[in-house]
Amino acid sequence: MVYRPLRNLSRLALAACAVSLGVAGLGAQTPSTAAPTGINPSRVDAFFGYSYFGAHGQLKPAGISYSSINAGAIGSGAYYFNKYFGGEVIFVAHPDGNNDGLYTISGGPIFRAPMQNFTLFAHGLAGGGHLGGPNSEGPLTYHNPYTWGPTLTAGGGMDYDLPFMSNRFSLRLFEADYRYVHANFGPFTPPPTSGVMGGRANLSGVDLSTGIVAHFGHIIPPPPVTYSCAVSPSTAFPGDPLTVTGTPVNLNPKKIATYTWSSDGGTISGTTTTANIDTKNLNPGSYTVKGHVTEGKKPGEMADCTAPFTIKQFEPPTVSCSANPSSVNPGDSATITATGVSPQNRPLTYSYSSTAGSVSGNTSTATLSTSGAAPGTITVTCNVVDDKGQTASATTSVTVVAPPPPPAPKTSDLCSINFDRDKRRPTRVDNEAKACLDDVSLNLQRSSDAKLAVVGNSTTKEKEAATKRKKAKAVDPAAERAVNTKDYLVTEKGIDASRISVYTGSQDSTAVTTTLIPTGATLDTTGLTPVDESAVKAKPRTPVARRKK
Repeated sequence: MVYRPLRNLSRLALAACAVSLGVAGLGAQTPSTAAPTGINPSRVDAFFGYSYFGAHGQLKPAGISYSSINAGAIGSGAYYFNKYFGGEVIFVAHPDGNNDGLYTISGGPIFRAPMQNFTLFAHGLAGGGHLGGPNSEGPLTYHNPYTWGPTLTAGGGMDYDLPFMSNRFSLRLFEADYRYVHANFGPFTPPPTSGVMGGRANLSGVDLSTGIVAHFGHIIPPPPVTYSCAVSPSTAFPGDPLTVTGTPVNLNPKKIATYTWSSDGGTISGTTTTANIDTKNLNPGSYTVKGHVTEGKKPGEMADCTAPFTIKQFEPPTVSCSANPSSVNPGDSATITATGVSPQNRPLTYSYSSTAGSVSGNTSTATLSTSGAAPGTITVTCNVVDDKGQTASATTSVTVVAPPPPPAPKTSDLCSINFDRDKRRPTRVDNEAKACLDDVSLNLQRSSDAKLAVVGNSTTKEKEAATKRKKAKAVDPAAERAVNTKDYLVTEKGIDASRISVYTGSQDSTAVTTTLIPTGATLDTTGLTPVDESAVKAKPRTPVARRKK
């Protein structure tokens, strides 16, 4: 005969399992891939501990009660499909009761409410129970061997997260379950017959348990490790040091990460999140550095990154050029200053050239010599070259100033002779005039290419008297004085007559003036009249005859 209440409970348990599996399937279809936020409970829980079973029931129709079992062990495993819902399997062993023993294995849905440091849970299970007893020894010896029967369990409890090992373990403060067990031992044989009694048992009781819960995995798995890296500076010249820095994200701080670096150019060294790149042997171009980080062999526990960098061609030098002074006299020197600059501070070598003169020096300063250079502009070129063979040039100029032309020669007035002493021979060169004419002679001898202008003058009275003469041709005393002066210089001083020109002047006097005319000088003849020497006869310097007393 099938026990009807047991049949209804079995149907209810099967329906609950079906609903649980359906909900679990829905939860499994849409797993979360987002990074965990807030509480991220475990995926699997394993519980082991002590269990007490408080039995309440009798063997029918004998009416013998089952006793509670104080010593027992419990173990369970739960797999959660999401944060709140999962499936659980429980095995409970209660051997060695006073007159009975019970082993159950059950499975069904479990619900939990994770909180900070605590977790509340509830479950409903269905399974099989291995019930033995009741047994008795004494005047009545009987027993029922272990027999399987259906069992139903419903209950819940509370776990406390232990604060070590990343909350890997929890203490199950309590688990309280109501358990119903049905067993059919066969046809009933009443006492006092010894042996198997038979009958049916419907036990209902409470399981009280405590123990340790171990947690494995998480509902939301940790996000995969990502890795990014950058080279600083990203653009450099050969030989410049570069540093690549990697930035890992989502590393597990409890694991040791390993870093490796490689590059398609240069020598890279480093085993941490930073590495150094030696670029001294690199040619200009674009290169890539690669980084790898790993903290395990599982997917999501390793990542790679790449970062580009560029090596540039060295920039050529620049130079400026200046001269001091910029204008010099022929034969003088000027200082040439070249200011060379290498953008990358490469060593520079200097050289110079010029269109005239000569430049000496091979540093940032040089000297321009203008010896032998003609007046005009000299262009100086300043050159620099770095150790990579890159060059630059600049020019400056120095003006060689032509010397000023010599001053134009000028006439100079020499001494004058007066003819107012000898009244009888007013045109004769007397002895007093010799001193003046000797000095004139010396000037002509010192300036052998110079000429002399002799200008004679006469008074107004003499000019009027000369014009009133009727018997003889009138001769201006001024002309005679000039001619006589020249005759003295030619006859007595040996001066070439061609070097002496005679003129009459416009002064109202009896004086004769002398003017030295150097080569290139021009005599101002304003107010002068050339003397026709063919019409005026020179009179020698003869003394006057003494009168007889």
